[in-house]
Amino acid sequence: MNIGLYFGSFNPIHNGHLIVATHILEEGKLDEIWFVLSPQNPEKINHKLLNEHHRLHLLRLAIEDERRFRANNIEFSLPRPSFTANTLAHLQEKHPNNTFFIIMGSDSYNNISHWKNASYILENYSLFVYNRPGHAINSVNTNVINIQAPFLDISASLIRNKIKNRKSIRYLVPESVLEEIERAGYYNNSLENPSD
Repeated sequence: MNIGLYFGSFNPIHNGHLIVATHILEEGKLDEIWFVLSPQNPEKINHKLLNEHHRLHLLRLAIEDERRFRANNIEFSLPRPSFTANTLAHLQEKHPNNTFFIIMGSDSYNNISHWKNASYILENYSLFVYNRPGHAINSVNTNVINIQAPFLDISASLIRNKIKNRKSIRYLVPESVLEEIERAGYYNNSLENPSD
């Protein structure tokens, strides 16, 4: 199978992620997209993150109605911070018959030279790169597939700030995610843990 790997902290998952994933699933002719939840992104060491198990729960709620989407927690059992190259090696070992593609925004792609084993990733995997405003792709690699995905100017930090300021996040996240965030009180200060 052709599998798109959408890496992220998903802190929390929101409709912007899902719109991009749905578009790439269809335009990229992928069989499935796996949302690979990173417990600790090396680019975001100092960011406060909701506990990874809570984020995984919200992710599963968000995608439960799309049979071609999967939540993947492989990085929970790997050393932290999570390096994409390490995760790819483990996934390839566990699923040798799958062909993996990486999904990322143009902002991440422009920073990929700073990633661990970036040359290995670029030489061995195709990348679906979607444009993010203000981040034109600054170089083209033969394995890069530029996707003009619909983009909503939604960020996880915007959602967290709205929650802290007691403002509505309706229509920014799936209804099931909204209900669970409200029920559990996620993203109030007592539940955030900078070491998670």
